[in-house]
Amino acid sequence: MTQNFKAIVIDNQNEKFSRAIKDLKTSDLKDGNVLVKVDYSSLNFKDALILNNGGKIVRKFPFVPGIDFSGTVETSEDQKFKKGDRVILTGFRVGEAYFGGFSQYAKVNSEFLVKAPEKLSNKHSMMLGTAGLTALLCSFAIKAKEELLLGSKVKDVLVTGATGGVGSIAVMVLTKMGYNVHAVTGKQDKKDYLTQLGAKNILDRKEFSGESKLLEKGVWDGVVDTVGGESLTKILAQTNPNGIVAACGNAGGIKINTNVMPFIIRGVKLWGIDSSATSAKRKEFIWNEAVKLIDFKKVEELTNELSLDDLLNTFPSMLKGSTSGRYIVNPNK
Repeated sequence: MTQNFKAIVIDNQNEKFSRAIKDLKTSDLKDGNVLVKVDYSSLNFKDALILNNGGKIVRKFPFVPGIDFSGTVETSEDQKFKKGDRVILTGFRVGEAYFGGFSQYAKVNSEFLVKAPEKLSNKHSMMLGTAGLTALLCSFAIKAKEELLLGSKVKDVLVTGATGGVGSIAVMVLTKMGYNVHAVTGKQDKKDYLTQLGAKNILDRKEFSGESKLLEKGVWDGVVDTVGGESLTKILAQTNPNGIVAACGNAGGIKINTNVMPFIIRGVKLWGIDSSATSAKRKEFIWNEAVKLIDFKKVEELTNELSLDDLLNTFPSMLKGSTSGRYIVNPNK
């Protein structure tokens, strides 16, 4: 049975980029073997890039963006999922190569889906979304220093871009894990906000600009770096012996001018986090851990709910760096 629904469609005909809310039919969805009624999606920096001009990421047009969503299975050709199952999708190039979640319906490969934990609502899962999943993956990378690598106890952890979607959740999770969290931001008016999330100390991002020595005084046992670029060079030089730097973002640039000294003198680990291609099994573990580590009352306070219309008006602010917290998208609003 064909259903009519609304979705954001981007297009690029004759080098003229456009975005609009359009009426589609479920028969227009050609990908995958599971049809999902989307309850929520979320706005991530990558989504904003794609909505702006395709971000040199989307190659086929017209296209429905949205790199994550939560919802309920309508039909399934895979016995692992049945009608009524609540599911979460993040990554696997959905919203980049396959039609995504800024839509009332999505059809995807069953291997991309994770069943939602019983205690995690569809709304709460997208309050975290790809950003929250990334923050949790980064936090467990830091925890690996003392558990997987059997290193010394983690005490002081630095989080860059701390008012962003990933940074905010990372501050909360790392605090819950028992670490002293030092939050880096250029938004000095957000100090109270970061303190409420659990940050022990607020640092100005200017402190991490400029030239860096080969090695500086070791300060950080772990780092969640959501920014990349110039500041990452200084951060690596300041990381304690056997410390872990979990890198997941490049808003500050894609290049770093570093050297081998932190790695061969101090044994620092630079751990790249790619939440998109993380296995469904790993994602299932992380979503179940989220129930234990996230204070959803706090997350609700830093979350804004958008309609599809609101989304088209909001994404430019994210590109300008003038947003903070989380933005969820309700396509049925």
